Amino acid sequence: MIVFEDVAKRYAGGYTALAGVSFEIRHGELVVLSGHSGAGKSTLLKLIPAIERATAGTVRINGQDVSRLPSRAIPYLRRNLGLVLQESRLLFDRSVFDNVMLPLVITGHPPGDAARRVAAALERVGLDGRGKEMPAGLSGGEQQRVAIARAIVNRPSILLADEPTAHLDAATAAGIAALFKSFNSAGVTVLVSTHDANLFAESSPRRLTLAKGLLTEGA
Repeated sequence: MIVFEDVAKRYAGGYTALAGVSFEIRHGELVVLSGHSGAGKSTLLKLIPAIERATAGTVRINGQDVSRLPSRAIPYLRRNLGLVLQESRLLFDRSVFDNVMLPLVITGHPPGDAARRVAAALERVGLDGRGKEMPAGLSGGEQQRVAIARAIVNRPSILLADEPTAHLDAATAAGIAALFKSFNSAGVTVLVSTHDANLFAESSPRRLTLAKGLLTEGA
């Protein structure tokens, strides 16, 4: 489902974020991406939805070579992906409902079905009935739940999360981790990056570990 083959990513100025990274994540797996700050975790995740492009090597998603995908095809790739970033990146001038609705508006989803999907996504993340509220009135953990609802409203087969609990207290982080486990139990392939060694510890998921752009564990 997700295959990296000798992938490297170098930036202008000679900085190497990833060097010769190879691994495979199978359908339905929950995988935790670990590593120190600056290890290359965010770069690796951004290569999957083609936010960044590999300098060398091949990135395959569902058999498709993303590293060489034409720009016009990228929106179609992303329809099967859910992405949760470190910062929620919510639109604070729009309601919770409208924030979650946004991906469906972009893809031209029929309004009636889109509204039902938004309501279901909010219920799934524990925010049922709060669609009319504004993001500024929510706690940090609740804002992150809105971001997760937005990521799953398209019912993606792959869910990616970049340090989704970085700014949350331990109890709230555990609740967010439980959400990702519930999505995985429903058949979604989940890849979560985190520097928190205790996150998901009780479920003993497979771990990929990066150090200075090199994969040191879990290939």
